[in-house]
Amino acid sequence: MTVGPMRVELPDLHATERLAEDFAMALKPGDCLCLSGDLGAGKSTFARALIRAIADDPALEAPSPTFTLVQTYQLRLPIAHLDLYRIGSPGELDELGLDDALAEGAALIEWPEKALDHLPHDKVMIRFDGLGQSRTATITAPSGFRTRLDRSLAARRFLDRAGYGLAARRHLQGDASSRSYETVRVAGKDPVILMNSPRQPDGPPIRDGLPYSQIAHLAEDVVPFVAIARWLRAQGFAAPAILGEDLDQGFLLVENLGAEGILDAEGRPAPDRYQLAVECLAALHSKASPGALPAGDRLHHVPAYDQRAMQIEVELLIDWYLPWRRGGAVADEERDAYLELWRALFARLERTESHLVLRDYHSPNLIWRNDRSGFDRLGIIDFQDAMIGPSAYDVASLCQDARVTVDPDLAGLLLDRYIAARRQSHSDFDEAGFREAYAIMAAQRAAKILGIFVRLMQRDGKSGYLRHLPRMEAYIAASLAHPVLQPLRFWFAKAGISASES
Repeated sequence: MTVGPMRVELPDLHATERLAEDFAMALKPGDCLCLSGDLGAGKSTFARALIRAIADDPALEAPSPTFTLVQTYQLRLPIAHLDLYRIGSPGELDELGLDDALAEGAALIEWPEKALDHLPHDKVMIRFDGLGQSRTATITAPSGFRTRLDRSLAARRFLDRAGYGLAARRHLQGDASSRSYETVRVAGKDPVILMNSPRQPDGPPIRDGLPYSQIAHLAEDVVPFVAIARWLRAQGFAAPAILGEDLDQGFLLVENLGAEGILDAEGRPAPDRYQLAVECLAALHSKASPGALPAGDRLHHVPAYDQRAMQIEVELLIDWYLPWRRGGAVADEERDAYLELWRALFARLERTESHLVLRDYHSPNLIWRNDRSGFDRLGIIDFQDAMIGPSAYDVASLCQDARVTVDPDLAGLLLDRYIAARRQSHSDFDEAGFREAYAIMAAQRAAKILGIFVRLMQRDGKSGYLRHLPRMEAYIAASLAHPVLQPLRFWFAKAGISASES
């Protein structure tokens, strides 16, 4: 459905370029932007600025395709820039490869009037009127694109209120969730990060009248991030400073802690960096757990990582991973046996120590800052889903990194180093109990992630996560070797997933 036109006043050339950046942050594969207007109205200025924003290269040559008819750019999002002024008939669109371009990226089309009836029905029309520096853009778009564009324009208004209205916006990353991130640059200031995290609807109730997000205690807005970030900084850890916030709309402007991670030049775990990361966890777990934490005019109560949350996470393995691997559903009797084994294991965790569980403490979310010292060398950037639960969870998250293989010898060294640090600060630290909890939580986490990665492929079309499955299968096999997990190991073997195969 196409919504009514929107008019944007563009008082100067820079305003046109900023609008192009705002469009660039909203673009997805399949989007077709049709640029119309008289000669000199700003079509080429807009197209060139959008391409440069996608490329993150302000000096990129982006020539007009007046004579070539089409110019392609293999960028983060592939772009095809077409000029239809010189085509003889609309049928020539097939020769220009528009359908192929839209299958993998987005298209910018100047002079769309030459083949309007042959263009996609969900095209976005942008008409530029005016001469010289000042012009007006009239935008007519389908509702899906308009929603994305409105969100991008709201981000620009947030940046304006935070003193970054003239900033250059560049895509940084999107993750497996609905959150996205941008690098924001303005002359005379250090680059900062824009977190775009719209509040998510709860979804349908699936158990006890609650949706999955509430059962698993997933953050539904940015309040937990703000609260936990400020608490971590107060405890001496390098979480990003919050430089601007709109808690209602879900925009945050946060400190840029850097881009260097904890992997070496070959993409393998750097032992010294992983050792500091595990020592950071030991120090965190030696402090008192946080209570209610302020975030603006609100309080965030860190939820408990309770058995119901753990249980629904391990169900992802039998709901998604196992049916995908087998090519068929899991029988009720087999499912019930699996869940009963986990209930017994989770009951054992009731006597283990609990602390703040950051939940995603692994290489993608840890930043190495070589110019700093102590724990300030390790930037921590992902913790909005934090809970109070078994301390072993984050240690397992680091030692069994989901995105890069941690050698068993290094994992053992890290675990020993953590235990030694905990003993140094607490002489009565229960090593045996911790190692048991570590095995349980490592297996629980691996079961959850195996299910999530298959779900991301089947439900969301994100097949790239499947390359991590062999690693997670090896991790869960290693965890199942602990004696306390023997019954679960037998279940896996009976299900056709033996430790030797994993």
